[in-house]
This record gives sequence, C-alpha cells and structure tokens, in this order.
Amino acid sequence: MTTATALVARGNFDLALAGPLGSFDAYLEQVRRIPVLSREDEKELAIRFRNEGDLDAARRLVLTHLRFVVHIARGYVGYGLPISDLVQEGNIGLMKAVKRFDPEMNVRLVSFAVHWIRAEIHEYVLRNWRLVKVATTKAQRKLFFNLRRLKKNLAWLTHEETDAVARDLGVTRLEVNEMEKRLAARDLSFDPAPATEDDEQPFSPAAYLPAANADPAEQVEAAEWEEDVAGRLHSALQLLDPRSRDILQRRWMSESKATLHELADEYGVSAERIRQIETSAIGKLRARFAVAG
Repeated sequence: MTTATALVARGNFDLALAGPLGSFDAYLEQVRRIPVLSREDEKELAIRFRNEGDLDAARRLVLTHLRFVVHIARGYVGYGLPISDLVQEGNIGLMKAVKRFDPEMNVRLVSFAVHWIRAEIHEYVLRNWRLVKVATTKAQRKLFFNLRRLKKNLAWLTHEETDAVARDLGVTRLEVNEMEKRLAARDLSFDPAPATEDDEQPFSPAAYLPAANADPAEQVEAAEWEEDVAGRLHSALQLLDPRSRDILQRRWMSESKATLHELADEYGVSAERIRQIETSAIGKLRARFAVAG
C-alpha cells in the first residue's frame, strides 16, 4: 500500500482510517483493535446507510470488517504478490459489498462480503500474475478477457447463462465451462513464494524437485566409497609407529590442529624433526593407498 491505511472506495463514498501508518504490521495492529459489531448494531448501521445515506455508518461497517479482509487475503500469498496489495484490493471489495448490502436479508455482512472481497482479489491476481497456459487458443483468449464481465453474478454459470455466453462470444459450451474452471482454480507459483505473516512458507513446486544427487544408486555408491576410504585410512594408520600416528592425527584429523612447535615441545625434539616425521607418515599413507587402489 502506498499509504497503509488509506481505503478509498470506488463508488459514491470515500472511507479512510484516521492517520497514516508506517508499515503493514502497524496497519494490522490498528485493525485488530477495532471491536466487532453485534448483529443488532450491524443491522442498525446498514439501515442508516441504506435509508439515509449515512457515510459514518458505512465507514463503521467497513472498519469493523477489515480484519476479515486480512484473513481472506492471506489465502492468496502463494501467488507471490505483496500481502499488503492483496489486502488493499480486498478492502475495495468490502466497500462494494457494504454499498450493496441489504440488512433485511437476515444475513451477516461478513457472509455477504466474502464473495466481493475474493472477487476483487481475484481480479488483482489475474491482472498482475500471468497464468500458465490459461489462454492459448483464440477462443480461450476471448473467454479470458470477457467471461467474468459477462457473468451476471459471482456464482457458477447456469446452463442458460453458459449457452448465452457461448452464443455471444462465438465459442462452444465446453470451452466456456473449461475457462470458468480455470479462472476459478487457484494457481501456484513454481518458484518459492514469500513467507506469510506467521513465518510459514507456502507450498511451491520448486521446493519439491528432486536434488541432483537424489538417485538412490548414487547415494549408496557414495556411502560405500566413503566407508571404504575410511576403512583403508584406519588400516594405514595402524601401520605407523605410535609417535607418527599421533603427530599425523593431531596435525590433520583433529578439530583443534596442533602446531609443529607444540608437538616439538611435547616430544622434546625440534619443530623441523616433527615436520620430517609428518612428511614421512604422509608418504607411507600415500604408498599404502596406491597399493590398495
């Protein structure tokens, strides 16, 4: 969001939270502080807005339902789009729902608004994320750009509506049904998507590709090779005298590598003598490995 709390309705009224916030987290914090309306209060506000055009009543209806928009928007983070933008589009859908809500329907606003919220988020995703192979033929491209506009409501097309759409666009019923399924389906980004606000990593196909070394035969071969090398090294070390073996292990096989001077002080010889013993021991190991190979 350019301004995290600026909520401008695309209709006859403008709504905004008081005061700008510096981050999306701050926006969430303020949204959570807004109390939820009771059924009675919600109906009263909706009647005031419908009958009297009370914009303050509409504003309260929107503000108290912002938390539900965030909840719905979290379900679309797998598309790789910013959660703040998804929430912003969902807020626009919420405002449209408030404008069209009939308090006499005996339905809570959140149940009515969820379809409008999702519709706006869907539109945003379609505009900003390329769907793979969603429209490859001429008929599919025509349906992609016109089907949602031609639908009378947010529900699935009836048989009569399907026939009407197919007739208007010059396509078959099967193509209409197929494109409606594709538009309603949720697509996943192949590459890893950003983590959610709860630090959860959404599913992405790229995360489940087999590794280059995932071949079981290669893994067994590598494990057997490492075991064979370790065994041959252990056998070769046993052929060395205790002093040479100790010097070699402490110089090359220990996490805290000993220096030539430390070993020289311990064995009472010069550092040069320790280096000669080390070089000789390494030569014997190489010779042993060459014969074994």
